Amino acid sequence: MKINTARAKRRLLLNPALALGEGYMDGEVEPASGDLFEMVDLLALNLMEGGSHPFEKLMEKVRWLRRNLDQLNFAGRSKRNVAHHYDLDARLYSLMLDDDRQYSCAYFSVGDETLEEAQLKKKRHIASKLMLDRPGLEVLDIGCGWGGMALYLAREFGARVTGLTLSEEQLLAARARAKDAGLEHMVTFELLDYRSWTRPVDRVVSVGMFEHVGINHYKTFFDKIRSVLKEDGVALIHAIGRTDGPGSTNPWIAKYIFPGGYSPAVSEVLSVVEKSGLWTTDIEILRLHYAKTLEQWRERFTKNRSTLAKLYDERFCRMFEFYLVGSELAFRRMGHMNWQLQLTKNVSALPLARDYMVDIERARAVIAEQGKAGPIEAASVRARRDLTLHDERKSRQQNQSGAESSRNL
Repeated sequence: MKINTARAKRRLLLNPALALGEGYMDGEVEPASGDLFEMVDLLALNLMEGGSHPFEKLMEKVRWLRRNLDQLNFAGRSKRNVAHHYDLDARLYSLMLDDDRQYSCAYFSVGDETLEEAQLKKKRHIASKLMLDRPGLEVLDIGCGWGGMALYLAREFGARVTGLTLSEEQLLAARARAKDAGLEHMVTFELLDYRSWTRPVDRVVSVGMFEHVGINHYKTFFDKIRSVLKEDGVALIHAIGRTDGPGSTNPWIAKYIFPGGYSPAVSEVLSVVEKSGLWTTDIEILRLHYAKTLEQWRERFTKNRSTLAKLYDERFCRMFEFYLVGSELAFRRMGHMNWQLQLTKNVSALPLARDYMVDIERARAVIAEQGKAGPIEAASVRARRDLTLHDERKSRQQNQSGAESSRNL
């Protein structure tokens, strides 16, 4: 590692967990040889072998003491935190993510899937755990993103889905996609905090949102799920976790990427679920799946870096590179993983054995291969078309708004 300035050396001495990323963003810290991934990987291996810094140990204690305060994610603060990351230019995500713009861990059942294939398998895997055994089931999607999961459940299983988001950009895109897909009568999207939802539903799904709830609000989150689930209801939560017990969020990630975010240990989650009155009916740990997902995001980001640099600037690109590299290595080296937690309100809501999950997944895969539900290529084309149409409309609206403002000057 090459340190180019005295300022960077001082910062690395005092707070290395924050200063390393900032130093790379500012060009003050560079790989001495190789690329950024190799540099951060070497540092991660050194940390795993017991290498540490006395100031870093002190800063970790400070972060631990502050973590409850940092995660006081009340409604207004949650909306600001979401806007910080998810309301970025849509073109960034279209160039980095899969065609359906799934911004969460994909599912690699074989290991060599394309990103599009793995993200479709993720949606199918989650749907199997929701046990959508009949059309017309009411599904609440908490943290619906750009609407891909909601549209999938409606199109493939006949579910009636309401997606909740705090991102105004995602809301507009999701609504446009539902309209373009002819699914407005089955899928609706709302700009609403989950705490404000009151209508009973048959199923609850939340993918990649729980990391933004905040440890102070876990009880509220699971109490809400229990209160809105019907008696035979099922919920599926999909989120990032850690295998080394409770901890704190990396300060660089908290400052630049996910303010208010935290990836909990399963023990922190289950201790709250146990007091909520919900049944934990299935837990699955996805180990290297997110590392493989991030690897493909990183490759796509690198491929489109020159285009993205024109949208933002060099410092932003370096920030995003560091985020993708650091996150991938957190899953490869530092004990991060993804967990899926299936919950029910009633002990008899699901079959006795979990074989039904495999049966549903296999059946949906066969249907897709036969073309009855549209193969992955058709699904990708549909998703890309819907999102592109939305992005083009938004760009035209912004241009018209800019022209109108100029005339008013």
